[in-house]
Amino acid sequence: MKPTVLLLLALSLIGLSACSETRFESPPGQNIERCDADLAGLWLDIDAKPGELDGFDIDAECRTQLLTRTEAGGPPQAIRVPVNFVHHRGKHYVVVADEALKGLVELPPIHGVNPVPKRSFFIVRYEIRGDRLRMFSVDDRAAARAILDSKLEGTISSTLDELHVYVRGTREQVLQGLDTPGLFERKPGSVLRRSDSTLEQALRETTR
Repeated sequence: MKPTVLLLLALSLIGLSACSETRFESPPGQNIERCDADLAGLWLDIDAKPGELDGFDIDAECRTQLLTRTEAGGPPQAIRVPVNFVHHRGKHYVVVADEALKGLVELPPIHGVNPVPKRSFFIVRYEIRGDRLRMFSVDDRAAARAILDSKLEGTISSTLDELHVYVRGTREQVLQGLDTPGLFERKPGSVLRRSDSTLEQALRETTR
């Protein structure tokens, strides 16, 4: 289950694949922010086809809305999703609780963990370079190797074509775990561009 723009930001965090995922027991650290002012505005997926409106918007009140279509061929919608931001050692992360995605995507229970935790968290690293936003998902295989090597604590559930990783730990342990070398993909899973349009303008133009 890969965070894509829908996961963010559904965060891309769009859609999720059910074959691979990494979830965390706790959000990273105590200094979790509701907004990153550098992300204010409308961001659109650079790979979106004409007529598509995939991305997210953060308004002046720091509300994050995902742009997607809930029905094939239906009008684009802006759906509010609570997300949080963490800044740690010069790097930036989006944190999304799985419960925040209910109704947007189908999330199965965490594999191989009993009792099943009431909630868990997805984490995506991001970089802003000019008018481009690059988002890096957790490398699920790297997270699994880190658990096998005792660099992280957690549970791995693996079959021939599925890999489900659950990283255990307190807030502080998860925060320190973000420093694990190679934990995030080297190449961005999603790249978005900052739009000159407002959310309202983009929605009107797409529905014409």
